[in-house]
Amino acid sequence: MKALFQLLFLAVFFLTIISCGTSKSIQNKPQLDGYNKAIPVVNKLSKTTFSTGNSFFLKNKQNLWELYVEGDPLERGMAIGSLTDSLLYKQQKVFFNKINELLPSKFKQNTLKTFLKWYGRELYLNVPEEYKTEIYGISEYSSHDFDNIAPPYLRSLYLHASHDIGHALQDLALVGCSSFAAWGEKSEDGNLILGRNFDFYAGDDFAKDKIVAFINPKEGHPFMMVTWAGMIGAVSGMNKEGLTVTINAGKSKIPLVAKTPISILTREILQYASTIDEAIAIAKKRKVFVSESIMVGSANDGKAIIIEVTPNNFGVYEVPNSNQLICTNHFQSAELKNDKRNQFQIENSHSKYRYDRMEQLFDVNHKINPQIASNILRNKEGLNNFPLGYGNEKALNQLIAHHAIIFKPKERLVWVSSNPYQLGEFVCYDLNKVFENRNSNEAIVSLQEENLNIPKDTFMETTQYSDYEKFRVEDGKIDTFLENKKDLSLDFAKKYQSLNPDYWGVYYKIGLYFYQKRHYQLAQEQMEKALTKEITTLPEKEEIQKYLKKIKRKLP
Repeated sequence: MKALFQLLFLAVFFLTIISCGTSKSIQNKPQLDGYNKAIPVVNKLSKTTFSTGNSFFLKNKQNLWELYVEGDPLERGMAIGSLTDSLLYKQQKVFFNKINELLPSKFKQNTLKTFLKWYGRELYLNVPEEYKTEIYGISEYSSHDFDNIAPPYLRSLYLHASHDIGHALQDLALVGCSSFAAWGEKSEDGNLILGRNFDFYAGDDFAKDKIVAFINPKEGHPFMMVTWAGMIGAVSGMNKEGLTVTINAGKSKIPLVAKTPISILTREILQYASTIDEAIAIAKKRKVFVSESIMVGSANDGKAIIIEVTPNNFGVYEVPNSNQLICTNHFQSAELKNDKRNQFQIENSHSKYRYDRMEQLFDVNHKINPQIASNILRNKEGLNNFPLGYGNEKALNQLIAHHAIIFKPKERLVWVSSNPYQLGEFVCYDLNKVFENRNSNEAIVSLQEENLNIPKDTFMETTQYSDYEKFRVEDGKIDTFLENKKDLSLDFAKKYQSLNPDYWGVYYKIGLYFYQKRHYQLAQEQMEKALTKEITTLPEKEEIQKYLKKIKRKLP
């Protein structure tokens, strides 16, 4: 079971990055004819500021990287690759080191490669040529240190499907992304406002170097998105027409072949749609291989909708007679809400709990503005303000977020959270100013609108936050103790639990330790205490109840 879990966990984050494809996919090369093939010359202006032509890359004082690129697909890709090459190497090294950690056996690694060689056989047929060309440009700056895994271009291409294949093979990627929109009477000024938490977690190192990218393409609309080195797909973004996209994973069956990655579909919507109808038309023409909710906000339409896509179905959800829209990780459209997998998701996951919590917060916040939106995204309590313990996936703020983001589409304003999680300062950008006739003679400085930034969360200054960071370290130690069945002291156990006393997991894990050591009375006490807390999912609660039944049979 342990080996299976490791394999599936690996699949979630890294599956497609080690595929070498079938012969046709290996031989396929993107379209390069007619594009600017000039090699970028990068100027290093400081340790954290670089430029080439009109494009540049810098780290701002909130430690967010800001990237501005323009041109045709190859030009953009080469600019991105040349400006971010050191960061690209760092991100890939983090990924591949994780492979060695989780799957040290060369035999298992080769078995997985063989499987992926077959699985990714059609991916290249379902990514638009423009984006394959852009990915190719980036891959020209990808390190050859990882060529044993796959050649640079294929490695870069398959990375773009890791989100999809991960949550298709095991819903581990459904860690709880939450999003919302408000307009009309529900918005402070009547204009559309949206917010989202992107709770994708691939390790602390992965989240350190997030990029706020501003892309000015030769064709289509200029747009921004929050991303990471090497990633051209969109998980959260807004274009200059005031159209926004965010994605929330849904319950999927295991597909037999890779198709269009969701982030590539949403990138296409960002670049080429200016209205909700145009976004829907783009989504309908692509074949996806997992189930996903795509929230689309539109300044031109003055509202937001959710496009729900699956490999075999398609739905659009609009709220009737309402000025608010909420999305977690289950479907709401007439076409998909009664699907068996969706109903299973509602019953067994934490999606509905977070949905209900957001409804509560909307009920007490009658007029949503950017500050209130950030408060909602940072909320750590459960229904009726019940303490969940920190890091509980039932919370809107699970303290694992890669980023949070807030949009004001009509004003073309966007706020992006800075580390840690969504607790740091929300940095504001004005797309009208960002894309206003840029030229290489301009001083290269942060693009933020500092006077509109939202301050960091005061939670960061508390003992509870400090204890949570200590808890994360100790929680990793507990996992190691349990895995290796090592001894731990009672003082260690008490200290561990005191760092996060409202979290059910600290009692379950110590109970599991006592169970392993056959101290059944102590195990029972811990398991019963865990049941007094808000347990993340129904299967986890049932697991504790099963242990209690086993324990009672072993007690005299």
